[in-house]
Amino acid sequence: MGILLWPFKLVFWLTGLVLSLCGKLITIILGLVVCALGLMLCATLIGLWLGIPLAILGISLIIKGVLG
Repeated sequence: MGILLWPFKLVFWLTGLVLSLCGKLITIILGLVVCALGLMLCATLIGLWLGIPLAILGISLIIKGVLG
């Protein structure tokens, strides 16, 4: 079961690392930028495979910056 949850743990570990390296405000701004980049890539069919993970990473950065 742990192997199935590994990608989710990796995303939250990565956002925690970014939050610890920079402040909360910079983390929220970085999350907005990454989320916007992911959404722009989702608009193209070619960038869809990269846009969805970027959007999820951006949203998790925003959540971790606000709540963490």
